[in-house]
Amino acid sequence: MRDELLDLPVKDRDWVVVGARPQELLDLGYSQVGADFPVFLHPETKDEYALARTERKSGHGYTGFEVRFSPDVTLEDDLLRRDLTINAMAKDEHDRIVDPFGGLNDLRDKTLRHVSPAFREDPLRVLRVARFAARFEHLGFSVAEETMALMREMVDSGELAYLVPERVWQEMSRALLEPDPDVFIAVLRQCGALKVIFPELDALFGVPQPMRWHPEIDTGVHTLKALRIATELSDSLEVRFAVLCHDLGKGMTDPERWPSHHGHEGMGADLIKRLAPERRWPNKAAQLAEQVARYHTHCHGIRKLKASTIVKTLGQLGALRQRKPFEQFLLACEADARGRSGLERNAYPQADRFRECLDACESVKPADLMAQGFEGAQLGDALHRERINAVKKVIAQWSNSA
Repeated sequence: MRDELLDLPVKDRDWVVVGARPQELLDLGYSQVGADFPVFLHPETKDEYALARTERKSGHGYTGFEVRFSPDVTLEDDLLRRDLTINAMAKDEHDRIVDPFGGLNDLRDKTLRHVSPAFREDPLRVLRVARFAARFEHLGFSVAEETMALMREMVDSGELAYLVPERVWQEMSRALLEPDPDVFIAVLRQCGALKVIFPELDALFGVPQPMRWHPEIDTGVHTLKALRIATELSDSLEVRFAVLCHDLGKGMTDPERWPSHHGHEGMGADLIKRLAPERRWPNKAAQLAEQVARYHTHCHGIRKLKASTIVKTLGQLGALRQRKPFEQFLLACEADARGRSGLERNAYPQADRFRECLDACESVKPADLMAQGFEGAQLGDALHRERINAVKKVIAQWSNSA
C-alpha cells in the first residue's frame, strides 16, 4: 500500500482478515505458519493472510506482548498497533483506502510519524524508524519531532537493553542495504540509541584524526562518509558492514596521543573478533570486517611495503584461496580512502597494485616447483620464496613507471 502510493516497486502484498477464525481459513485450504499468532498462506498465491489482532504489553522487550485475535477485532484495531502512520493504511475489498491515522497526509508531507503512544511498548521500533529513514531519505522523508522525542524517552527508559542481538543485527543488516544506510546510524545517534546497541561505533564521534589525512577530522563523520562511498561502490552487506567497523580501534587509542592512532588497526580487529559472537554477527561479515580493520592501511600504503609483507598479507586475507573476499576487501579500502572531505572523487590505484601482486603470486605454479624436485615443507618454502620474487618484479615495474 505504502510503496504503491510512492510509486515504488511492490515486492509483496499482505492481507488482513477481519471477522474470521483460524479454522475457517484452514477449511478453505490455507496453511498456517508462525507460532506467535495465526498467519496463513493462500493455497495458490502463497500470499500471507493474517487475522486481525491487538497486542497488549506484558513484559520487557519486543517479545513482551499478549496477542489477541478474534472475529470482533476490527481493521482499525489492527492498524492501531502498527509503528508508523504510513504503515497503518490498507485497501478494502472494493479498493478503497482505509486511513484512520493520517498516513496519506504524512506520505504527502514526507514524515515518519508514530501511530499512537503504544509505539513506546516495542523498543525494536526505534531501529525500524531509523531503517525507514535510511530507506526514504532520497525521497525527502524525515522523522517527526514528536516521534524523535518519543524515541529518546524509550532510550532513556532503558527498554532497548532488552533487545536480543539477533534482532538488532536483523534490523542493522537490512538498514545497511537501504539506499542511505548512513542515515540509519545518524538517526540512532540523534535519539541516543546508537550508544546502547553499538557503543563502540558511537564512541568514534568526537575522536579527532590528523587533518593532513582527514580534512573532516572527526572519526565518526569519516566513518559515515566512507559508508556513503561504500554504498556507491557495492551492494554487498559484508562490504558496507566492514566499512562501518574499519576504524573502531580509533575509539580505543590513548586520548593523550590524539590525533595519532598508532596501532588502531590491530585494536579494532581484535575488538571485532571479540564482539562478533556476542552480537551474533554472521561469520562472513565479521571476518571481512576484521580483515579490513587489520589491513586497510597496508592497502593504502602498498607502495611502501616490502614484497615479503605483501605476500604475507595476501596469505592472511586468504586471497590465494578465494578471489571474491579479496575484491570485497579492496572495495572497503577504497571506500575508506575516498570517505574524506574533498577526496570523494579521487582515484584509488592501490587496489590495482594489490591485484597485480596477487596475479604475480598466482603465476607461481606448485606443479612447476614439484617438477624441479621440491616436495613437502621444502615445496612450501620454495613456493613462498618464488612468490616474493614475483612480487619484487612487480614492485620494480612500479618504480620504473613512476
